[in-house]
Amino acid sequence: MSPRRVLVTGGAGFIGSRLAAQLRARGDEVVVLDDLSTGRREKLPEGARLIVGDVRDGAALEAALEGVEVVFHLAARVSIRGSIEGFRDDHDVNLGGTLALLAALPGSAVRRVVYASSMAVYADSPDGARVGEEHPTRPLSPYGVSKLASEHYLRVMGPRLGVEHVSLRYFNTWGPGQELTPYVGVATIFVNALLDGRTPTLFGDGAQTRDFVFVDDVARATLRAGEAPLGEPVLNVGTGRGTTVRALLEQIADALGVPPRAERAPARPEELRHSVADPTRIERALGVGDWAPLDLAPLVAHWREHRPPDRR
Repeated sequence: MSPRRVLVTGGAGFIGSRLAAQLRARGDEVVVLDDLSTGRREKLPEGARLIVGDVRDGAALEAALEGVEVVFHLAARVSIRGSIEGFRDDHDVNLGGTLALLAALPGSAVRRVVYASSMAVYADSPDGARVGEEHPTRPLSPYGVSKLASEHYLRVMGPRLGVEHVSLRYFNTWGPGQELTPYVGVATIFVNALLDGRTPTLFGDGAQTRDFVFVDDVARATLRAGEAPLGEPVLNVGTGRGTTVRALLEQIADALGVPPRAERAPARPEELRHSVADPTRIERALGVGDWAPLDLAPLVAHWREHRPPDRR
């Protein structure tokens, strides 16, 4: 495949920086637009050009889009729980950022937009069955609402703007390098709590199922969506393997050699009980597969090494 100039919004973040590295390895010229509110410039691969700015800023977008053929739109506030109290900010950044990008496309060289959506757009799967792209979309959180609304704007405006588009519904991405926050990355939250000698919180009965997909696999699928022929407007990015939250805690505790202790708290109404992808469509459409198994040893090793000195 010939090299291209591409833009990764949110490209200094957890997934975006891995995607930027894979794009650079492919030979692409990579432009990153990131406000560095959660991203880190040191995560960027050598040769990537960073523009520090908000995705809603028209001038920053105009500069970032110069000569760009493909946009990978990952910039977002990524927090299901945090979107409840901050629903206005969630809307402004997530949906507002998508609208700003679409408004900046006329007159550009962009021919394709790959949008990072989320499993949070789906309704629950009460029986725990794998969720395909045809599963009802009925978000339980403002975050899911903003992601689904952005998908719809892409569906409506993409053809009118003359750009191809695909929305990738990421399931629970995990891996070393994820920033520690109270809201994002249950595996990272559990590891750090147990390393600190604190008791993590288990919401509900712990029997909730999640599809944990390795960050480099997510980046690989996203890269493929930027170059493969498109026939599907929406694709799940997940392994098809479900793990209960309680089993995740037990695996982490086993890797650390500590008891799998947890405080119990009521289930969160904004969180799905069962969320496991059916990856059939993306495997067929993009030729991806061989999803990495959930191996928590690298995550544990990462946090042992990267903890602040006063917490070691």
